[in-house]
Amino acid sequence: MPEEKNNVNQKSGKKIKRRDILLGLSTIPFLGGFLAAFLEKRKYEEGKKRAILDKLGLSSEAPAILPEGALRRSSQVIRLGIIGAGSRGEHLLRCAGFVHPSWLENRRRAAKLNPMDKSLEIFLNQEDTNCLLTAVCDVYEPRAERALEASRHVLRNRQVVEEKGAKRYRHYQDLLNSPEVDAVIIATPDHLHAQMALDAVQAGKHIYLEKCMTRTAEEAVKLYDAVKASRIIFQLGHQQRQQESHARAREIVRRGLLGKITLVETTTNRNSPEGAWQYEIPEDAGPHNIDWEQFLGPAPRRPFDVYRFFRWRCWFDYGTGLSGDLFSHEFDAVNQILELGIPKYAMASGGIYFFDDGRDVPDVFHAVFEYPERELTLIYSATLASDCSRGRIFMGHDAWMNVGETLTVIADPESTRYKELYLEQLIEPSLPIFSFRPGAKGIDTVTSASERYFATRGLLYSYKEGKRVDISHLHVLEWLDCIREGRQPSCNIDRGFEEAITCHMATESYLRGRRVEWDPINRRII
Repeated sequence: MPEEKNNVNQKSGKKIKRRDILLGLSTIPFLGGFLAAFLEKRKYEEGKKRAILDKLGLSSEAPAILPEGALRRSSQVIRLGIIGAGSRGEHLLRCAGFVHPSWLENRRRAAKLNPMDKSLEIFLNQEDTNCLLTAVCDVYEPRAERALEASRHVLRNRQVVEEKGAKRYRHYQDLLNSPEVDAVIIATPDHLHAQMALDAVQAGKHIYLEKCMTRTAEEAVKLYDAVKASRIIFQLGHQQRQQESHARAREIVRRGLLGKITLVETTTNRNSPEGAWQYEIPEDAGPHNIDWEQFLGPAPRRPFDVYRFFRWRCWFDYGTGLSGDLFSHEFDAVNQILELGIPKYAMASGGIYFFDDGRDVPDVFHAVFEYPERELTLIYSATLASDCSRGRIFMGHDAWMNVGETLTVIADPESTRYKELYLEQLIEPSLPIFSFRPGAKGIDTVTSASERYFATRGLLYSYKEGKRVDISHLHVLEWLDCIREGRQPSCNIDRGFEEAITCHMATESYLRGRRVEWDPINRRII
């Protein structure tokens, strides 16, 4: 038998013919040349990165951005109450460590079907908040019962354990008057926020309040004054305050890397019935298990309407429209990066152009905010009938920056600051000069098209100690740590007041059909 048929691989037992060996060897020069070229190109790209960062005075290493309090745990147990246990309220309960067993089971099933589904893993990796959920109030019976069940299943040191659980309260004021409650999460419709928060201040309870802070500007002034006159630790529910990319963006602006910023554009695009607040109505819902009078609160008296109860965001009687519900997030992102505060003027327009379902809140909305003293204009544009992604862009003379859960900066071809880098061909007009993405070591230059993909990906989490973490959990955790340590959280009443007034200016402009102005002396919209 010829020798080539006797050559056997001892591990696999397969025969290797001489022809196969020769064919394999023939590829080595090609692969070697390819590898050498690849390594040389990589070395060249890394050199470009270092040169860019050096010229900009940046380090590739990134400082820690998590609030200091989130890096340590106090032994003080905080007793929580929740008012409003709908979808957002239930999410906030999970962020505090309280979970309904059905959610756990659904997430376990989802993880088995799709290994990329990390929602259960993210939850189990949360910090132990060292809280007890002692009180629950919701005007819809099934939601209240679900929250009570969640209160008995608590995340402790990465394990879900059973505990005593909460007490059910039929009226929110009874919950606030309970001596078993130290702090309260308010996740009700917007029209109930102000009075509930004012009552919480009066009762001496710390407050985590969902956005929009209030339904009207007058309510915002009253709540601001009450919180400022108290020792209450107040946190508004803008969890994007915990995004790493926003901390990087603040540093980029502080260093002047964009040059003079004169225009900022933010957008919201959604294209689904749920995205337009046409939520599913439970078949068993009715006057027998919904406390309609308590839901109405200060709103106009109307007969029971299951659609208004579950889809309250569609009416100005209860909600704040696209401005308070969605622009509020965009404004807070811009405000934490640029520290803009309340604008001098606002002009808004829009209409009900797609979801003609009886609502009076527009589904297309456009607002322009003027900051003459900053020589800057902020534009917001939204539609609930298109999913075209348009980003959040800060436009400076030297560069523009796109900020979401990732961050990219592109030099302007007419820039004064980056003219030398263009002449030296260190940067290209078609590629970002640097970027950031959660989990990366720090700011990184982008010198190839493949890197651009990762730089512009949208992510729904941040990182802590190399693990994914829900930013809402970080926001709740910051609030709890501030209560324990007596310090102010990142979205305190000052920031909440700026958000509320700015959003209400846009809403008032839309309703009045004209430009409005903020009077900072008398604290009113004129």
